[in-house]
Amino acid sequence: MSQVPRKLPEEEEGDEEEEEEEEIVGLAGYADGAESFSDGDAESGGDEAFLDFNDPFSTEVKPRILLMGLRRSGKSSIQKVVFHKMSPNETLFLESTNKICREDVSNSSFVNFQIWDFPGQIDFFDPTFDYEMIFRGTGALIFVIDSQDDYMEALARLHLTVTRAYKVNPDINFEIFIHKVDGLSDDHKIETQRDIHQRANDDLADAGLEKIHLSFYLTSIYDHSIFEAFSKVVQKLIPQLPTLENLLNIFISNSGIEKAFLFDVVSKIYIATDSTPVDMQTYELCCDMIDVVIDISCIYGLKDDGTGTPYDKESMAIIKLNNTTVLYLKEVTKFLALVCFVREESFERKGLIDYNFHCFRKAIQEVFEVRMKVVRSRKHQSLMQKNKRPTPNGTPRMPL
Repeated sequence: MSQVPRKLPEEEEGDEEEEEEEEIVGLAGYADGAESFSDGDAESGGDEAFLDFNDPFSTEVKPRILLMGLRRSGKSSIQKVVFHKMSPNETLFLESTNKICREDVSNSSFVNFQIWDFPGQIDFFDPTFDYEMIFRGTGALIFVIDSQDDYMEALARLHLTVTRAYKVNPDINFEIFIHKVDGLSDDHKIETQRDIHQRANDDLADAGLEKIHLSFYLTSIYDHSIFEAFSKVVQKLIPQLPTLENLLNIFISNSGIEKAFLFDVVSKIYIATDSTPVDMQTYELCCDMIDVVIDISCIYGLKDDGTGTPYDKESMAIIKLNNTTVLYLKEVTKFLALVCFVREESFERKGLIDYNFHCFRKAIQEVFEVRMKVVRSRKHQSLMQKNKRPTPNGTPRMPL
């Protein structure tokens, strides 16, 4: 039996009985009871003390990504594979999500957001569903469609979700994952994407909402397509993205490098790349290189007594391919790595590349410092706002 999110104690007034599980999960009091989903302790002064569902500043510090779709469309599997390193085959044993799950992703100052995984059985017409509270402040809405199933119902739910979300927050990025395409032929993939794209946009046009932009991605947890799709979703939520892209363009143009990615090594999401087009095969090689470096570092990178970290400021790797191309990886920060594609003749000037990388890393650190100042300022403002709120009995709060 799953328990519907409950209201805070001051609003329950003695009603402590659990509601029986229904086919449609209601959201009675969800906006008020969101603190029950927080992993932090308000008394401890940790980040979660001021990053709750109702906090307007939390969406500026940690943008919110909503993961929505019908039941068994693959939402939880995506989250487990991308952020928990679960093997795709193990996701076959995941139970269907029956409550809203929140996860904070805080791997670096740039990869810093919240993911809200919504059960597919939530009824948007339920009067207890406070969708305005949910969509307000949301950075991106990912809607997952099972490409191997009849997607007519999914398209209807997509239209309802997008129209309601847009009315509340026109700034939401709408991302459509056409999922489980690993079981389709190449021709069927293209036809499915074309059909879903046309039907979804026709529905919006019929409702007079042509200006809503939907982004479509073909994804599967059995290859790197899901990581690339999530990379593009996250990049739209990084306000420093133009600065990072500009730094990468300057770096590769002065170093004779063909392509460069700035990766989050934990999730293998690339948070920025230069302005040249991204080739899927190139991206897959980068992901495989990161896996190799981390695996070998975990074996040989620790001290004899087992202390230390496998990935640190000394981490670097060189892999020479059989097509006269060199893969070059260097540590940028504790969680970020720069992966470059260099021709062998250009790599002979490794000293120049290393000097330019030193300048690049210094510039990235300066961007970090500016970002952290903004985060600290937002946190302080949020904390001050919370201290001004009265307690349930009407008395002023004591400063934390």
